[in-house]
Amino acid sequence: MTTAIHRLVEGARGGDPSVVARTGSGWAVMGQRQILRGYCLLLPDPVVADLNALDSLARDQFLTDLGKLGEAVKRATGALRINYAIFGNVEPALHAHVHPRFPDEPVQMRTQNPWGYDWSQAPLFDASLHGELRDRIRGELTALLR
Repeated sequence: MTTAIHRLVEGARGGDPSVVARTGSGWAVMGQRQILRGYCLLLPDPVVADLNALDSLARDQFLTDLGKLGEAVKRATGALRINYAIFGNVEPALHAHVHPRFPDEPVQMRTQNPWGYDWSQAPLFDASLHGELRDRIRGELTALLR
């Protein structure tokens, strides 16, 4: 089965501009829709169905990379906190969402999950608009991955 996650991994392998960095478990990429500035995903490479499809070492690596990506996003954006999500219900392949949360979000959204936003109104990732932030996240993540 080919999912959007498979396509994102193929794009990352091919040098898609949304790529933040290669990690031990896969790829850190900027979200296609920047619903919150700095929104990223962690994609495993190779793609697997879910977290439980990984052996314990690979699972530990993925979760460690996820924490480091979150820390990098927090440092690069100045976010108050990071929300993490792993579902796979819509795209049945492992991927993790990293959502930075900010004090300037609308009051009614500050305690809601990011899926409460109107994603159709969020700007698409554009290297000319989001490249500087991607590069700041890349720098922070590269330092954390050492």
